[in-house]
Amino acid sequence: MSRTHSRGALIVGGILVLLLLTAASCDDDDTGVRLGSATVGTVDEIVEAPGSVTARTAATVAAPAAGTIGELRVEPGDRVSRGDVLAVIDSPELRQRRDAALKALDAIPRGRSFGGGADVVQVQKKTDRKAADAFDQAADAAEKITDPVLRAAFQQQVNAAREQYQAASDAAAAAVRAVQHGVSSLGQAVSSLSAAQRLQAQQAYDLADAAVDALTLRAPVAGVVQFGGPAPAAPVDLSALAGAAGAGSSTSSSSAEGVDSPVFKGAYVTPGTPLLTVVDVGKLGLTGEVDETDVLLVEPGVKADVELDAATGASYPATVRSVDLLPTTSARGGVSYRVRLDLGAGTLTDGSGAAPTPRPGMSAVIRLKVRRAADAVTVPASAVVSADGRDTVWAVQDGHYQAVPVRLGVQGDESVQVISGVSAGQQIVVAGTDRVRPGDEVR
Repeated sequence: MSRTHSRGALIVGGILVLLLLTAASCDDDDTGVRLGSATVGTVDEIVEAPGSVTARTAATVAAPAAGTIGELRVEPGDRVSRGDVLAVIDSPELRQRRDAALKALDAIPRGRSFGGGADVVQVQKKTDRKAADAFDQAADAAEKITDPVLRAAFQQQVNAAREQYQAASDAAAAAVRAVQHGVSSLGQAVSSLSAAQRLQAQQAYDLADAAVDALTLRAPVAGVVQFGGPAPAAPVDLSALAGAAGAGSSTSSSSAEGVDSPVFKGAYVTPGTPLLTVVDVGKLGLTGEVDETDVLLVEPGVKADVELDAATGASYPATVRSVDLLPTTSARGGVSYRVRLDLGAGTLTDGSGAAPTPRPGMSAVIRLKVRRAADAVTVPASAVVSADGRDTVWAVQDGHYQAVPVRLGVQGDESVQVISGVSAGQQIVVAGTDRVRPGDEVR
């Protein structure tokens, strides 16, 4: 045979093989049915929720009174311990008020003669009025404090001082009445009134001294420092606690476009101006928003895998810490519940090492493993169809297709648990279920 004839035979044979393969391929396309088997494995049911990284806590330190920043002992990024001095506010007005209160306290003699019973009565009334005004101003200032713990502490301090002075005032009033009825000497009344006056002056000084002490700003928690922070809803002017009207209640912004930070030594601040925020990143967490249709499956202790938008190719483990009882309205208008989780150290999915440490506020996708079935009979999720309102799997029985109702358990994204209906190893239709009819012969 010549080379030409041999080459022609090869071409004809190749064409025949190609036609046979094409026919077989067309037959598969016409059928469109793919078979598989029920297997034994583990199924995880996943609830996916959007979330964000959270710090353990963050505390903002605000200016307690009007003044200038006299000392600034930290820089952004510094790590501090609880109680460390961060800054000192210089407020000449508060210092002058404390000095004046101290001078008034020193000016009150241990004993005093008022020249007559009428003078004693007038002095008592004047002292009571000064004390009442000071307590009312302090109580009004305490009501403006938004922090419930701090507000309660100030209110308790004001109430204790009010009760202490009231007892001294009542004793002085009783002594004056005894003098007026001729059953006691004027000296006893003067002594009681002097004690009330000294107590009122001492309390005025204590409030002024507390306001000056508050000018030294300390770290409320341990963590990392950053300048600025969210301004409190109701600024606290501690100068009002010292019995004065204060220097104003306006606040200034903690940041400005194109400015590194408005917090610097010598900067003027008003009461309530947020100066520094200490962020405790010793333990990071997550908050997620779980839809109401899934939240009943989420309980404390549920494990989760987390992916961050900012850390592509990394996975982080997390554990549910708590689930809020009250709902929130999602951006899409649905009802969701906030879930709080503890976040663990992540790893790179390619196994090359540890994942980068997240920062508070980073967006996350949380995949909650709400249920798990181990050593369970499983089928691909694509094998389950709905027939007459029941979950159904097309199984192969005696060479023919039969619709078998099944009861499902844990349902994952790719596979589902079958509690009853099919057994491990049984042939089933895993694709093309819409092309199968009962009794059709399996080809």
